[in-house]
Amino acid sequence: MGLKDKLFLALLSALIVGCSSTATSPVAQQETVDESQPMVVSEEAAEPSDFDADGVTPIDDRGMAITRTFYFDYDEAILGPEALSGLEVHAEILKRNPDKSVVVEGHCDERGTREYNLALGERRASAVVAFLESSGVRSGQIDMVSYGEERPADPGHDSAAWEKNRRAILNYR
Repeated sequence: MGLKDKLFLALLSALIVGCSSTATSPVAQQETVDESQPMVVSEEAAEPSDFDADGVTPIDDRGMAITRTFYFDYDEAILGPEALSGLEVHAEILKRNPDKSVVVEGHCDERGTREYNLALGERRASAVVAFLESSGVRSGQIDMVSYGEERPADPGHDSAAWEKNRRAILNYR
C-alpha cells in the first residue's frame, strides 16, 4: 500500500469518526395535534392599495395623497426633475393597476392667444404621456386633453397665478 492510499484511508477514517453522532440528551416529544378541530389559517396581509377609498386618488405607503399636478416654466413643455420623479411614482402605480387609466390635462396661463394656449397645453400633456409610456405604461391606459387657459387653477392676473396655471394634471379613472 502506497503513501497516497494510506493518507486516503486515514482521511476516510477521520471523516467517518467525525460524522458519527452520540446523542446524550433525550429528544423532546412532539406535541400531538388534535385533527378534530378545524385548522385556522390566518389570512395573508392584503397588498397595500395604491388608491384611497374613492378608488381614484393615488396614495403613498403612508396613506397620503400623491400629487397629480406637474408645473411648467413659461412657454415651455419640458418636464423638470421634480416632475419626472413624481411621474415615476405614477408610472409604477399604473403598471401595477392595469385596470386603472388616466386623463392627462394640459393647462396654460392666460397669456397668448386661445389657439396658441390650446397647442401649448397639448404639448404639455404630450410630454407627460410620452414619459409615462416610456416608463412602461400601456398607451391604452392614457388619454389626454388640452384646456389651454380655459380652466385656471388661480383666476388672478399676476405672476403667482400664472405659475399655478402652467401645469399638467393626472386624473385617474
